Amino acid sequence: MKIISLIGAFLITFALLSYGVGSISLQRFREVSRGVLGFLSVGIVLDLVAITCMIIGSRNTPFTLHGLLGYSAFIVMLVDVILVWRVYLKEGLNARINRNLHLFAKLAYLWWVIAYITGSLLIILKKVAV
Repeated sequence: MKIISLIGAFLITFALLSYGVGSISLQRFREVSRGVLGFLSVGIVLDLVAITCMIIGSRNTPFTLHGLLGYSAFIVMLVDVILVWRVYLKEGLNARINRNLHLFAKLAYLWWVIAYITGSLLIILKKVAV
């Protein structure tokens, strides 16, 4: 495995942790705080950098099952972060999120975790088969 792919794998794990802290805080407290905005935003940036590293380091086309799962999770996460930032920009810090955003944020995080685990398993199974 190329070093850039390994860097991507580490960054994707840190993205999961950061986005997870922000998302779980949003679920728990149902309000937009600096911490929520920061962790969600850092998670998105780390995910984007990780995806880029993995595309550069991959010998395959970027349009594999693993890639498509990751891209779809990134898009859902990005929409979630944009919606949370929109609430902040409209209503300020400690604004309460509505039920629809609460549900969407929960589903976005769930999809991210599923994509992360599935992507990891696809890579592991590929290595075992070789």
